[in-house]
Amino acid sequence: MRLWMLLIATIILSIVSLFIGAIDIRLSDLLDWKSEETQIFLISRIPRLVAIILAGAGMSIAGLIMQALSRNKFVSPTTAGTLDAAKLGILISMLFITNVTYTEQIIFSFIFALLGTLLFMQILDRIKFTDAIFVPLIGIMFGNILSSITTFFAYEADIIQNISAWLMGSFTLIIAGRYELLYVSIPAVILAYLYANKFTVAGMGEEFAKNLGLSYKVVLNIGLILVAIISTTVVLTVGMIPFLGLIVPNIVSLYFGDNLRKTIPHTMLLGVVFLLVCDIVGRIIIHPYEIPVNITVAVIGSAIFLIMLFRGRAYAKK
Repeated sequence: MRLWMLLIATIILSIVSLFIGAIDIRLSDLLDWKSEETQIFLISRIPRLVAIILAGAGMSIAGLIMQALSRNKFVSPTTAGTLDAAKLGILISMLFITNVTYTEQIIFSFIFALLGTLLFMQILDRIKFTDAIFVPLIGIMFGNILSSITTFFAYEADIIQNISAWLMGSFTLIIAGRYELLYVSIPAVILAYLYANKFTVAGMGEEFAKNLGLSYKVVLNIGLILVAIISTTVVLTVGMIPFLGLIVPNIVSLYFGDNLRKTIPHTMLLGVVFLLVCDIVGRIIIHPYEIPVNITVAVIGSAIFLIMLFRGRAYAKK
């Protein structure tokens, strides 16, 4: 799995994605800049592709950072409650701020995503598991608790439909003017690459990092802030996409190890390729209708996740 192969796959799948949809668009249609097909291409297809690329790369990097800092291959924003905490933040903003603005939702979502991730990391620090497989199970339970709290208060406040809209990870409604928040993830990914070596060292343990003169707490906080930023932008723009940040970093680490400086480019591209495949499959199965991408990702991702769980169990017995 070389970088150039992933790059070629990304380009091919991107071209395919641009020309799949309820309305057929051919290259000849784009020669007329005033045609309806050209307007759909510019307003819908290109923004959707950009959103898929940014979301796929961002969530994969977020999962890679969390796995490095927690020293557990089964941790990701999905299995650590980060996305559920972000959703809780959206609920709190709706409950306590009249006529809440988009900016206020972003702030609340980011704060709760960060606090939820920090709380999960504290749980891991206080509870020492002999079996690494218990870690994601605790994270899933933690996320379900947050999700249940969100659902209860949303039901009581009669805003359950508004909250449910954030749950449905889908690129269907992505058009020009409704995806630009994802650009915030670009500097977050760049910072992740710049701090890649420090994240790698921090992943070896607090004592080891301190012996090398690394400020462990600072690096840990920077990593968690980057995870919260990426998770918030994806949830507020696209919705919740499960398993993406879990399985992609694991697949890459099988080939290239745990050096983040080396694995980040591969993780980004593989995340984009995986999300493009899931999105294209969802748009083809019941064409001209489409299946939300979170469903296709969940079906494929859950199967891969179960395989990784059984493999982890097998290695633990050895």
